[in-house]
Amino acid sequence: MNFEEAEQFDAADPLAFARERFRLPNGIIYLDGNSLGAMPKAAPSALTTTAEQQWGEDLIASWNKHGWMDWPTRIAGKFVPIVGAKQSELLIADSTSVCLFKLLAAAAQARPGRKTILTQSRNFPTDLYVAQGLADMLALRVKAVEPDEVLGGIDADTAVVTLTHVDYRSAAFYDMRAVNEAARAAGALVVWDLSHSAGAIEIDLNGTGAELAVGCGYKYLNGGPGAPAFVYVAEHLQRELRSPLQGWMGHADPFAFVDDYQPADGILKFLTGTPSILALAALEAGLDSFGGIAMRDLAAKSRSLSNLFIEEVESRCGKEVRLASPRDPALRGSHVVFAHAEGYAVMQALIARGVIGDFRAPDLMRFGFAPLYNTHVEMVRGAELLADVLATREWDQPRFRQRAKVT
Repeated sequence: MNFEEAEQFDAADPLAFARERFRLPNGIIYLDGNSLGAMPKAAPSALTTTAEQQWGEDLIASWNKHGWMDWPTRIAGKFVPIVGAKQSELLIADSTSVCLFKLLAAAAQARPGRKTILTQSRNFPTDLYVAQGLADMLALRVKAVEPDEVLGGIDADTAVVTLTHVDYRSAAFYDMRAVNEAARAAGALVVWDLSHSAGAIEIDLNGTGAELAVGCGYKYLNGGPGAPAFVYVAEHLQRELRSPLQGWMGHADPFAFVDDYQPADGILKFLTGTPSILALAALEAGLDSFGGIAMRDLAAKSRSLSNLFIEEVESRCGKEVRLASPRDPALRGSHVVFAHAEGYAVMQALIARGVIGDFRAPDLMRFGFAPLYNTHVEMVRGAELLADVLATREWDQPRFRQRAKVT
């Protein structure tokens, strides 16, 4: 596709207006929104209002005057159209890892006598680490299988299945409905990690029978670095499950200051400590960037961008790179991975040329497409620059081989 054709695609894009909601540096093609979303233009003013006007002027009265206590549930309501759930089933709290620990522990304890946490081999590392730590605590075992063995691996000893909906490396994703149904038939629970799917593809937690999920706030949701995570617990499970991290914010009456714990009703029991108000203000700005967006249109644009990028890279780069993501867009999330033996150095050289992606060991170059702000012209230009970096061997310099702490 030439640049004129790409411009025509962008002119017809029903989401083109959303790009103006973000502050994007001139001369940069940002293809890393799957790792850290771009900053919404509304975020700095939201932080300023919260810090200077609320905290600065109203001090501790802000908990009541500005409703800070209700922000974890009020702002969570903005996830409703993004993940297909009820507001009463959603909560913002802690980090993804902490939220995952809470739900895995709650699910395992709700299935006494069962000893297995089933997951995928090479799952996102923190998901594996959390599962392994929990298994050590509760005398359980972690059973990690290949993706195509998950459904057959669910049995009468499975307490909980934990999977990342979209694989952080390949972008392959699971049939959520099929996994939920298989687990339910076996009497097991499923905890989904939506970190690489929420805000990028269509998700219907209620419609697919999902019961438990967590997700990251700072990737496609544009909530800022280290943004808090979200928790989803289906209504019918909320009475049954108990949070393993009992804190005062999850108490039925936090300001009674009594010695004995009594869990709050519903989703609130999964709160633990005081919410990070500044972080919530930034996350709300990120979620507001989805205002007026139909998730169907967002998913369609994601497929269009990724298809175009694959076509352009393969036509320009020949056999220098290998597609390490599913070719079928119906089986792929909103990022694309190409393998190259010197992938780290190639990516660093590409970043120096103004195209920002990231690298995942051992040899994977990862390019994420955020439908709210990426364009088809960027796909063509990004592929063109990648081809030039490869053709000229620009990457073959010591400065591009030196590993940074964050890849």
